[in-house]
Amino acid sequence: MPDHPDTVIDRAIERHKIVGAVVLAARGGEIVYQRAAGWADHDGGRAMTQDALFLYASMTKPLVATTALRLIEQGFLQLHDPVAHWLPDFRPALPDGTVPDITLHHLLTHTAGLSYAFIEAEDGPYRRAGVSSGLDQPGLALAENLARIAAVPLAFAPGTGWRYSVAMDVLGGVLEAASGKPLPALVEQYVTAPLAMPDTGFAVTDPARLVVHYLNDKPRPRPMEDDAATRSGVGIARFAPRRIFDPASYPSGGAGMAGSAPDFLRFVLALRDTNRDVLDIARIDRTGAAAATQGAGWGFGYLGAVLVDPAPTHTPQHPGTLQWGGAYGHYWCYDPVRDLAIVSMTNTSFEGMSGTFPRDLRNALYRTFAGS
Repeated sequence: MPDHPDTVIDRAIERHKIVGAVVLAARGGEIVYQRAAGWADHDGGRAMTQDALFLYASMTKPLVATTALRLIEQGFLQLHDPVAHWLPDFRPALPDGTVPDITLHHLLTHTAGLSYAFIEAEDGPYRRAGVSSGLDQPGLALAENLARIAAVPLAFAPGTGWRYSVAMDVLGGVLEAASGKPLPALVEQYVTAPLAMPDTGFAVTDPARLVVHYLNDKPRPRPMEDDAATRSGVGIARFAPRRIFDPASYPSGGAGMAGSAPDFLRFVLALRDTNRDVLDIARIDRTGAAAATQGAGWGFGYLGAVLVDPAPTHTPQHPGTLQWGGAYGHYWCYDPVRDLAIVSMTNTSFEGMSGTFPRDLRNALYRTFAGS
């Protein structure tokens, strides 16, 4: 008998794959499944609740991307504006010394030739330059991080490849320069306030509701320290969960926000409104190549991975499905054919984002509520 979503969640907690989770699913815009399970703080005996707050990590990216699309819609920016128009000192070069134009389109699609330290070897160029991912180095200023990024040669000419990267942090700097407003105020103005997401922002609205974040380990996940590290492919991912409480930390457009699962579901459900043209175009593959972190069949749009061809993916999702996640242990997707939205937020890295849990949960939710 196929697993029910409750079974998938209970099993993951019992087997110490995750510590706790908040899972929401909506079909046709109406919530069909909601559950808080496990622990917000295992050692402290605090049970998970539906209004628990999580550090978003890369779930920040689609919110900042949507902010950019709104500013483009209003004429403040153009998709093919060169970044150097707004950030004159940001001119990273190719290995041969050539300085190409990087555009907003390149930043939004991660085709700028930038990178992340955690996807490189431990002695990689971003690590040597001290580039922050937006998850670490509390107190670092944006201007300093941009200077460090610009000092590293580009991995490829903009528009000729795809690599997950600090591009959204650079985009945050562009948005601030173009508007004259801080990034947190822009995201609030264009996304979180209109969509009634009161718990989502670059600060924690209620620290008592913030979960303890964990790293997968044996025999059970371990709480993250102030400077936690874990292997991420060939590299090392570094986390500083207290970064968000340091006012000197730059607002990372790629990883700097926090919020709740109900808040984020409101954002995902906005994707189903076909009258919102700016969001509708985000469901189109803009890369013409598979997004490396999602595998064959997946491209990449302005808000995340876009399913182009389900055949090689073994997924019940349909073409045009948009999905992404967050390194603190989150996963979300929206399938426009089934009109199914899923938000799963856990406090366990990396299982909640890229382990078997989000895949099994997704499949169980499809079978239970979408007939596949």
